[in-house]
Amino acid sequence: MILKLKKGTVAFLNKELLYIDFKSVRLDRVLTNLFIKMYADGQPVQLAFRKEYTIDTLKSNLNALEEQGVINGVKDNPDGVEDWLRSSLLELVNRGNVIKEHVSTLKPLHLLSFRVQNSKYCRDYRASDQLYLMLKSNPEVMKGLVKYLSKGWDKASGEINTLEELDVDTTGILHITKPLRERKSMSKDVDIIPKPLLEKQAALFTDDIRRLLIYKEKLPRAVFIDYLRILCGLHLALYTMKVVYLLPKMIHAGARNVVDDWSLVVDLTDNLDSIVSQFACKDIERMENSYGKYIRATYMVDIIQKRKRCDVDEAFRILKEDNNKQGEYYEKELNDIEDSLPNSDEKEFDKNDFHEMLEFFPEKDYFDMFVHVLEKSNLGASQYKYIHDFVDAVCMKNSSSMLLADSRSKRHPRRGALGSKLLETMVQLLVLKEKNNGGYETRSLSIDELAKAIRERYGLIINGIGEDRFADADVEMNAAFRVNMDAFKNKLRQIGFYTDMSDACILQKIRPRYKLED
Repeated sequence: MILKLKKGTVAFLNKELLYIDFKSVRLDRVLTNLFIKMYADGQPVQLAFRKEYTIDTLKSNLNALEEQGVINGVKDNPDGVEDWLRSSLLELVNRGNVIKEHVSTLKPLHLLSFRVQNSKYCRDYRASDQLYLMLKSNPEVMKGLVKYLSKGWDKASGEINTLEELDVDTTGILHITKPLRERKSMSKDVDIIPKPLLEKQAALFTDDIRRLLIYKEKLPRAVFIDYLRILCGLHLALYTMKVVYLLPKMIHAGARNVVDDWSLVVDLTDNLDSIVSQFACKDIERMENSYGKYIRATYMVDIIQKRKRCDVDEAFRILKEDNNKQGEYYEKELNDIEDSLPNSDEKEFDKNDFHEMLEFFPEKDYFDMFVHVLEKSNLGASQYKYIHDFVDAVCMKNSSSMLLADSRSKRHPRRGALGSKLLETMVQLLVLKEKNNGGYETRSLSIDELAKAIRERYGLIINGIGEDRFADADVEMNAAFRVNMDAFKNKLRQIGFYTDMSDACILQKIRPRYKLED
């Protein structure tokens, strides 16, 4: 039996801590919703088309464009048009299921792709709000990304700019969305969040986007968008893991400024029984075991903010210095919950169960009792369940872009990993070096330098030799990290960044795929 509380007893979602309502998400849909916020400067948007978009609706729109002389061949090739829509332009839910398949949105190849979407199939549970909050901390990078994503579209005139070259798919999206309109919703207030909780992590995200924009003229648009999607997933994952790890420390310290010593061992061997996998598994297990502490810490901040109407920094201070745990407010909340329960019921959670739940707490420690009740209720249990789903989704689990691998077997637990596409994205950014004038140039890196750069920038440990946390490393652990470094080299060979030219370490370099000219 579990205590069932009404949703909203104390709201768990705290936008000043983590602007995400934990659910499983699809990163393409997160990008689409992010594009809306970037296009409308964070304002809510209402789309003019009220009915559900279907493939037939879009085919009719393309037929209309052909009648206007914009495109040719639609009526003569209906099957080819449908195949193009399905394979290149549309995000579909339940793809291939004749009954349940629905259009979600257009693929996020252009900023205007959000104009064709069915909102109920394009939910991202506020993941895009978190990304927008992080991006907003650097207006220059935001402006540069909007400019690239808007290529081929003149917002002022509402016309397509034919002088800018675009690929066929993006051009198709532009023509489909051009006649469609939207308007900013004035009935909803814009949430004003002063700054992200982890400002350095937000700055890292915007710096990665800045570096990605260096390649905007060198990468095909589809590849650029794929890198953007991977970076959004990576930084949502890193931000979430760090908040889970650091929030209890912030409460203990009474301030947000705590030492960020988070790290994660990643296994690059792609071998479930590798010698390094046990260390990668332990880090994920440690993180998952801390979900309870994070949920408890969030409720503690939520309760204080609900009572005091203060910001998160003041809430941290109150929890450290000025929280009367015997306060009447907490006692009243507990009494209200108890009064709503039946006196005795073998099938439902009753007052006896409630008293049992709190019997080991010190007398009149109403605050800790209230937090415990929330944590162990259906509300806290649902957060524990859905945070797993969210982390799996943004870590791109078991894909070529994965930060997390899972064999779905007790023998082989979940572990940190580094997929080839994610590694490729990281390498493309890390071979860039900022010059004194603010520009960037490409450089070659040794294998060790690259592993060190990934550790310093993202907290991901490939070679733990020399790490403080592995100061007591034994022979087995040292051997594990050597195996991991060999797998690292092999993965770099596979993605084309590394070729053995010599046995000499000085010649074993990661060479940039694109050289930047001064």
